[in-house]
Amino acid sequence: MDGLLRTERDIENELESKRVDVVRKLLMMSANKRIPLSKLYHNRLLFGIPEDFRDRVAEYPDYFRVIIEDDGKRVLELVNWDSSLAVSALEKEFMVDEDKVKRAFKFPMKHGKALELDMEDERKLSILNTLPLVSPYSDGSKLDLWTLEAEKYRVGIIHEFLSLTLEKRAYIHNIVEFKEEFSLTKHTYQMLLKQPRTFYVAGTQMNCLNWLLETDEARTKRRKYLEKAKGLVAEYQPKYNSARAVYLERKKYVDEIDWNMLAVPPSGSSKLDAVICFSYYPMPILQEEMQWTAWIRLLSFEK
Repeated sequence: MDGLLRTERDIENELESKRVDVVRKLLMMSANKRIPLSKLYHNRLLFGIPEDFRDRVAEYPDYFRVIIEDDGKRVLELVNWDSSLAVSALEKEFMVDEDKVKRAFKFPMKHGKALELDMEDERKLSILNTLPLVSPYSDGSKLDLWTLEAEKYRVGIIHEFLSLTLEKRAYIHNIVEFKEEFSLTKHTYQMLLKQPRTFYVAGTQMNCLNWLLETDEARTKRRKYLEKAKGLVAEYQPKYNSARAVYLERKKYVDEIDWNMLAVPPSGSSKLDAVICFSYYPMPILQEEMQWTAWIRLLSFEK
């Protein structure tokens, strides 16, 4: 039993060390090497950061310090830069498979149709425009916002951000929460759509899920989810159609009811009474009669 407890503690310590490195890398990517603790806490599950991380920060004075700003906000600041951590996942992959990284992103070079380039020539031009990539650990805040280098930087930032997550994926709101720290723009969603070789974007612009595609595991998960989604659509489409038909039929009866009137029997005892009294009580009796009839039709349908 003691041996199992020791093993558990060793695993926890090892994981904690990795999570600390993740936070250090996030700080190293940020513009001022500072990130509010609240943002790290909100996104802690993405990176496997423990819930009590804010209390553990004091245990790492060589890495972090907590700054309390004038408005009371607690901000985590990087103490020391570590060059060994300032290597992105793309840079590591480039050392292993250069061609794969060259194909990962596409920044087409604009050219006139008069050049009549074939696909191979266009690919070579695209590579010339794509390389060199911009490290996410460089200072992107100094780049001109709408230049090619700035877009390369932002793409690299998101790639590295997703690489640091446990499942290599995050929702768009997780990413843009760090908009100021990572020098992102409001066009992040559109930027990701232009890189389908690397990012799989699912969902709406306000709540899309971004997924790294370069791993076999990610491709397998994507296929699995698509197959599962198709199966669920095929299974539930007839049920949906049937439920929708019932809903529309019921809505037709509900719309006939005036919800500003009480559901009480009409003053007249029959339609004939309503017609006879029309000259004396023109609208109220007819409205009551119509309301009564509408309720009867709805209750009959509900049965």
